[in-house]
Amino acid sequence: MTAPTDHIDATAPAPSDGALFEGRTLISVDAMGGDEGPAAVVAGCSLSAKINPDIAFILHGDKALLGPMVDRDPHLAGRCDVRHAAGVVSMDDKPSHVVRTGKDTSMWATVESVRSGESAVAVSCGNTGALMAISTIRLRKLPGVNRPAIAVLYPSANKHGFNVMLDVGADIRADAEDLLRFALMGASYARNGMNLPKPRVGLLNVGTEEHKGRSELKEAYDLIRAQEIEVGFDFVGFVEGGDISGDRADVIVTDGFTGNVAIKTGEGTAKLVGLRLREAFKYSILSKLASLLAYTSLRRLQRKIDPRRVNGGVFLGLNGTVVKSHGSADATGVSAAIKLAAQLAQNQFNDKLAARIAATLPVEETPE
Repeated sequence: MTAPTDHIDATAPAPSDGALFEGRTLISVDAMGGDEGPAAVVAGCSLSAKINPDIAFILHGDKALLGPMVDRDPHLAGRCDVRHAAGVVSMDDKPSHVVRTGKDTSMWATVESVRSGESAVAVSCGNTGALMAISTIRLRKLPGVNRPAIAVLYPSANKHGFNVMLDVGADIRADAEDLLRFALMGASYARNGMNLPKPRVGLLNVGTEEHKGRSELKEAYDLIRAQEIEVGFDFVGFVEGGDISGDRADVIVTDGFTGNVAIKTGEGTAKLVGLRLREAFKYSILSKLASLLAYTSLRRLQRKIDPRRVNGGVFLGLNGTVVKSHGSADATGVSAAIKLAAQLAQNQFNDKLAARIAATLPVEETPE
């Protein structure tokens, strides 16, 4: 972890202005996380503030650096409170080390604001492992959730353009009960994040036949199917890798190891296709002319698959909502993550998710 050289008192009480956040959804933002630095985070907040007048921000980080950026931005005037945090979690920091020594960091302060109830949701571009560790320790898991999950929106052939996929890396393991909880959380996310009243849920496997796959997948198949009517989703059964970007399901359920490999493979394939397209259009005079004729269509395609516009993995299964933005996100990507965070907060997503998980627990396990 790194820390700025200034000596602003991080323990000093933050300024309080009730009118600052009145009637607005308050979003806690880690301004120091990410590869692009705090300027990209502040610019992303500005873009979001310009589009959505119903949100306000608490920015956590180096106040000497962030203060002037915010003061110069007219869209953040009266809608942004900067809270000083001396420490910064780097991308190379081990989660266990951050948990032991990171209480002075901007990431810790961002999550703590949600834990205290001051903010509705936390957003960070920082170290995923550290963010998950801090979030799990400070927010705690929902009753009935053994393992939290990270859900992302994956480009697909569906009419809404994306599928929900989880888990994509919160934990590499998942038993049948975990996969059931992932299915319930994914369905709730699809309802509240994508406005799908009855999402279709698929369980990722090596084939669609019921006899295929590991024993925990077969057990999870029966558990998920037993909940589909009561919870209100359509279980389409086992799905294969090609269905992740297809239109057979709206929610793809898998363990974190498989999910993380799948999304990284998809990102690499997309980059390769883009590279080969650029090479093809530069091949000759005719191909360059063809690229000019196809420019409008190519721009439309680029916009549809632009990962910045669907940036944001949601940590599901915690007593609070945390959105993990991509580490390399620019202002557009940060703005997209904030938009998602605001939508989930305004829909009271986490309260609905907690109620849904509690409703599926056996009577003896239901908390008082």
